[in-house]
Amino acid sequence: MLAALAGLGLGLSLIVAIGAQNAFVLRQGLRGEHLLPVVVVCALSDALLIGAGVLGAGVLLERLSWLLPVFRVGGAAFLLAYAVVAARRALRPGALQTQAQGPGTSLVAALTTVLALTWLNPHVYLDTVVLLGSIAQTHGEQRGWFAAGAMLGSLLWFTGLGYGARLLRPLFARPAAWRVLDAGIAVVMVAIAVSLLLG
Repeated sequence: MLAALAGLGLGLSLIVAIGAQNAFVLRQGLRGEHLLPVVVVCALSDALLIGAGVLGAGVLLERLSWLLPVFRVGGAAFLLAYAVVAARRALRPGALQTQAQGPGTSLVAALTTVLALTWLNPHVYLDTVVLLGSIAQTHGEQRGWFAAGAMLGSLLWFTGLGYGARLLRPLFARPAAWRVLDAGIAVVMVAIAVSLLLG
């Protein structure tokens, strides 16, 4: 049980930082669009990555050193493109959608975006596969419990972030709040993309 709690704590500490994936889940939660599929994709992706790390994929990833730069450049390009989209939403009042009604993101577009934000991010491999996988190994036979705790942390976080976003809807009833959110998302995406290219 201590291993599960350790996994839960470490998993939450790694995932709670505001990043591209969290910003997208928050936006989907505020819009009330395709939230369940987005949360499920995030939690399942993390579970697969954590499981791979616990099973030793981190060692393989470290040996394939050429793979991380490929992910780094691809991820940075995607994040910069997404930053442009968010900046355009922030700059064009007509593009702001303050309610769930009206044209929004299609399910395919939402799932494609969240999959790209998750799987093209090199940090996710370093955090979940390499770091969590390495720490899980220190728990010996209890590493399965450690992984389960980390997976539970991911599920709790994405569920809470996505469904808890509705508590902020009164604030986001004003277009100015959406402008600030989208501008913030654009800045975060650019910052992460730059850090990927420089790292």
